[in-house]
Amino acid sequence: MASRRLLLVTVLVAACLPAVASTAAAGRQAADATVVVNAKAGLATVPDTALGVNHAIWDSQLGTPAVADLLGDAGVRMMRYPGGSYGDIYHWKDHTAPGGYVAPNTDFDTFMTGVRRAQAQPIVIANYGTGTPQEAAEWVRYANVTKGYGVKYWEIGNELYGNGHYGSGWEADDHPDKSPAGYARETVAFAQAMKAADPTIKVGAVLTTPANWPDAIVAEGDAASWNQTVLSIAGPHVDFVIVHWYPSGSTTAQTLAATDQIADMTYLLRQQITRYAGPDPGRLGIAMTELNSSYGRNTQPGALFAAEAYTSLLENGVFTVDWWNTHNGPGRASTVAGQPDFDDFGLLSSGGCLPDGACEPPLNTPFAPYHALKVLSLFARPGDQLVRAGSDDASVRAHAVRRPNGDLAVLLLNADQDNPRTVTIDYAGYTPAAGAPTVHTLTNGATGVVTSADGTATSRTLPPFSLTTLVLHPAATAQLPAAPGRPALSSVTDRTATITWPAVPGGVKYEVHRQVGTTSEQWGETTGTSFTVPNLRPGTRYTVNVLARDGSGALSWASPPLTLTTGSPATSTCSVRLGNVSDWSSGFVGSVDITNTGTRAIADWTLTFTWPTALQQVSSGWNATWSQAGSTVTVVGTGRIEPGATVGTGFVGSYTGPNIPPTAFTLNGTLCRTT
Repeated sequence: MASRRLLLVTVLVAACLPAVASTAAAGRQAADATVVVNAKAGLATVPDTALGVNHAIWDSQLGTPAVADLLGDAGVRMMRYPGGSYGDIYHWKDHTAPGGYVAPNTDFDTFMTGVRRAQAQPIVIANYGTGTPQEAAEWVRYANVTKGYGVKYWEIGNELYGNGHYGSGWEADDHPDKSPAGYARETVAFAQAMKAADPTIKVGAVLTTPANWPDAIVAEGDAASWNQTVLSIAGPHVDFVIVHWYPSGSTTAQTLAATDQIADMTYLLRQQITRYAGPDPGRLGIAMTELNSSYGRNTQPGALFAAEAYTSLLENGVFTVDWWNTHNGPGRASTVAGQPDFDDFGLLSSGGCLPDGACEPPLNTPFAPYHALKVLSLFARPGDQLVRAGSDDASVRAHAVRRPNGDLAVLLLNADQDNPRTVTIDYAGYTPAAGAPTVHTLTNGATGVVTSADGTATSRTLPPFSLTTLVLHPAATAQLPAAPGRPALSSVTDRTATITWPAVPGGVKYEVHRQVGTTSEQWGETTGTSFTVPNLRPGTRYTVNVLARDGSGALSWASPPLTLTTGSPATSTCSVRLGNVSDWSSGFVGSVDITNTGTRAIADWTLTFTWPTALQQVSSGWNATWSQAGSTVTVVGTGRIEPGATVGTGFVGSYTGPNIPPTAFTLNGTLCRTT
């Protein structure tokens, strides 16, 4: 936490703009990679709150015209105030934070002046730690009734799981009950008081990020983990949940690999919301209000991480991603990828010097992640629909959006520090126009994004360590039918799922597509607004879209995605219960109870299941012989299981990503009912 405190300091670093690799030869070379963009495989729509940053009251540059203009130019449309853990010691009325430093001219009105100048929205942390529901309600009333600021998003505190309840305490919390139940009950009181002042606001509750401490830990005296408890009590009273993420990694490859967990991370979080948050859990949004890298924070590795993390989170429906921080101060000087790095969490230089004499560039000089946000703002605009894209080369990452005007934008990332990558780009469900696309490029050490019009839509040579966005026009314009609304799941079994969706006017038929990597598999078509999919695999996750096709053959945009997971059979001759006995956020003790629900005894038995991710592992087991090959676990036991009898076994498991439980177990070849 200390590394995130502001240090005030100054110096200059010369930056140079490497020449962008020519794309003229791309078509004459054998491609290093093939990128596939599937415009029929729709993901989330980009919200107007997508690109965000944190602002802090200890930052003397908060709200200044220079900083507001820089953030506005980078496409930042969400600003968080008053700054992380300061949110739990800050009293807005007298602009004080007992125990912390408050810079001059950083009060709420000054902050809002900067927000408006940047044409952004605020997200505000109400003081839970040392404040009261009444104080928060008065802030809402001042902001939205007295001043008319229209502050829509309000968080109830910051990282309250860090209040000492789990053994580590950095977050101020004066409440006598520091348990998740205590936080949840008080959050309900805050939400009720604040919405009484302005019923239109949205209130968020703090959760833990899956697979990050203290996720899944049940402290002494608690009935359940933080997330389960908070969602069960406060879920019906709030509108969104708040998570933070600072993934570890000491190389570019490691930090980028961490972003591969995002789909599973958000999936598990939504599972928790669905299970525990009460009626209509789909109304709860997810906000990632703090994010930063652990390597090359001020240089190109930080920029690559920012682009990949923001885009992946937005693809998975997170409605805002807020970088920590606008300014933060130098931590350690080094050279990363040939460029000076100061281990500074800020987007902009604080202009400070370290005790060893190393100094940052002048105040407000943008660091590389700032330029990555600029690339993202050129790539994905509010209202664009993200669509599935991918690459067959581990060094090349790809993302794409489809725009309401028919354009398509493709974001390409080359993570190879030393070598260019020539890519061939294939399109499904989209035909780009001939001619050169608009190209936005950020290269290693560059002081800005270079824009040109060259090359083709189907091939490109990516400079080393670069971000490239192609903006393409369609080959032909046509009147498309409206896209179907968000599908819903009306029933799901182990082998079937029934999907429904809102009708589209105009005499269309509907196609139901499953996303398989970057391709689409059509499951069927219908003129109705529901479809039952047969022959599914038990315990398997599927992502589907619905598209509308009119009489002329024109195909609509994809609906928002629906993710479903098949379960186990309703009846079987065996049942399995998987329990989590204890958890420490990177491993757990699991129990497995196997019951013979049939009429015949089961002799020596073999149980198999498959982990939902590649980052879950059985370390050891007892009362049976445990082994794992790939993601498949085999448990071999001896002795008979009589009808109605239960045998117990268990294991120690480890995980380095979201710990999603398996939902399908097979005993001696028979699919069991999971209880």
